[in-house]
Amino acid sequence: MSNKVVISEENKPAHKKYVLKKRGAVKTDYKVSYETDLNPAQLSAVVSKKGPILVIAGAGSGKTKTLTYRVARLIEDGVSPDNILLLTFTKKAAAEMLSRASLVLDERCEKVAGGTFHSFSNIILRKYSKYLKLKNNFTILDKSDCEDIISHITGQMFPKKEKRFPKKGTILEIYSKSVNKETPTKLIIEEEFPQFAHCEDKIIEIHKAYVAYKRENSVLDYDDLLLYVKLLLENNENLRKKLSNQYQYIMVDEYQDTNTLQADVIRLLASEHNNIMAVGDDAQSIYSFRGANYRNILDFPKMFEGAEIIKLEQNYRSTKNILKFTNAIIAQAKEKYAKTLFSDIESPVVPALICAKDTQMEADFICQRILELLDEDISLSDICVLARNARMSYALEIELSKRAIPYQKFGGPKFMETAHIKDIVAHLRVILNPDDIISLTRILLLLKGVGASTVNSVLPIIKGQLNPDVKLLPSNKAASIAPMLQTLDRIRSTIAKEKPSDIVEKVIAYYRPILKDKYDDFNKREKDLDHFEYLATQYSSLEDFISDLALEPPDASVEGMYKRNSDDEALTISTIHSAKGLEWDSVFIIGAVDGRFPSAYSFNSEAELDEELRLMYVASTRAKNNLYITYPVDMYDYSMNLVLSKPSRFLDNIPEDILEVWDITEE
Repeated sequence: MSNKVVISEENKPAHKKYVLKKRGAVKTDYKVSYETDLNPAQLSAVVSKKGPILVIAGAGSGKTKTLTYRVARLIEDGVSPDNILLLTFTKKAAAEMLSRASLVLDERCEKVAGGTFHSFSNIILRKYSKYLKLKNNFTILDKSDCEDIISHITGQMFPKKEKRFPKKGTILEIYSKSVNKETPTKLIIEEEFPQFAHCEDKIIEIHKAYVAYKRENSVLDYDDLLLYVKLLLENNENLRKKLSNQYQYIMVDEYQDTNTLQADVIRLLASEHNNIMAVGDDAQSIYSFRGANYRNILDFPKMFEGAEIIKLEQNYRSTKNILKFTNAIIAQAKEKYAKTLFSDIESPVVPALICAKDTQMEADFICQRILELLDEDISLSDICVLARNARMSYALEIELSKRAIPYQKFGGPKFMETAHIKDIVAHLRVILNPDDIISLTRILLLLKGVGASTVNSVLPIIKGQLNPDVKLLPSNKAASIAPMLQTLDRIRSTIAKEKPSDIVEKVIAYYRPILKDKYDDFNKREKDLDHFEYLATQYSSLEDFISDLALEPPDASVEGMYKRNSDDEALTISTIHSAKGLEWDSVFIIGAVDGRFPSAYSFNSEAELDEELRLMYVASTRAKNNLYITYPVDMYDYSMNLVLSKPSRFLDNIPEDILEVWDITEE
């Protein structure tokens, strides 16, 4: 059956008015009943206690609930919270699970060790740093810090670079993949960056110098946190046994997103008992570009002999018709754990495939359909447009603006990447670790009259101390540099007695004149300083605060946060990668033209094409009731010099009773 969709400029549905309703109080007097609250597969996972267990949790199947109840059940069975470790990919996810577990049972659940791989590694390394001859006040570098170090090293080692020499970000990416995939740099270049094979030796030299630089200056990047914990466990048998016996029950969320290094750390931590429960969905493994290893979840039964596999297949999110479509999509995967999602949610609505003559018509259709959904009392904030990449939504954004349909786009300036926040963090890092040359260089360059040559001359004098002999400083620069060092030294002397928020307040008071002098829009940036000070009030340790800012950075500037938290509802536009784990009533997947989705770059690789398929699956499973897939027939690809006109190959041969085909006509 082919449905006709008429795009008309007349008789558009009127814009909706929205009323805020007060949310009801959370019920806390609930008595847990595992058999009543859980379906049979969930219950099986929750009551399983010993041995390796792999839980294949389909989209919308209650994965979080299952982990939450298992934490409660273990503690109810007499397991001490100190013996449970819950590893997730965001600090927020761990905190939410443990908070929900405490509602299921009691506050003992919140004493479980929980967090991200990197935050857990940070805690372990600071506690046992002496085994690795590390200072326990090491600084954790963010990506831009690492790139600055790479740039500095490259400039010193190879001042005259070749024309086709990789940029600092690419060099860092090569190094990071080498560490996380546990693969020699040489092989990473050969397989993924062959265009830089001619300067392979220089890249390897830079990597060696980068590792030495971090060691010398007591700084670690994200990858070091995992790498050093692995080395710590491998090279200290007694400590490995101690930690393994402490964490007798280990649970890992989103296991399909782990990299090779993380899988090795888990194996070492579980070495004394193998009481490991890995929860994930192979069908949602879409982060290979970040180093995630799809083999980890597929090979779990090989890594942990005798592993029990439990499949969660009942979906609580989507209608039966949407699941028929998503099951048809993932059935095309070459390698997978076979499962069929099912649902009790009935609906006559079937997912639709819509062909548009161009991107303008595609945008027109989406805008009109959004207005019609609003007329059906679907909230604007419960509608999402998903794209394979951010560029594919540009035409739609223009059309939404013309029609005054408010929207928010996932992305934008990151709070921790703004220059003024990095300035504040640099001051705090130097207070904690005077050996941090990168941060020290940054704050010196903020001073009037201080340039690169001055920094190079004073660094040997002040490195590692904030109260050097002023007479040793260049006489013409001492007036600028000495007051800053004295201020930071004075603040540092109060760390043991004052709260982190008090320390931050003093640093901000020192920095405000610099902010006003350096930035024309300082009045807008001051809002971020106030928010930064607020964040500090949530911590009792300055070291923990600075570590968390690196490990779990706040997403957006205050200005963006105000927009997202305003009373006005807004449509969501997002890349599929950013939308994983979220859900909406109605979802549009745009630009589903073969060559863009899947990307033409994946055509010659079965593994990459399979990941593109999983990306389509992830996008489709975000929808609860309505799913629309659109594609234009005249999309020009400049890189291939081709006009792309066919719908995604993943939609071939899907019957119309599962995926309706709609035609658009203009009125």
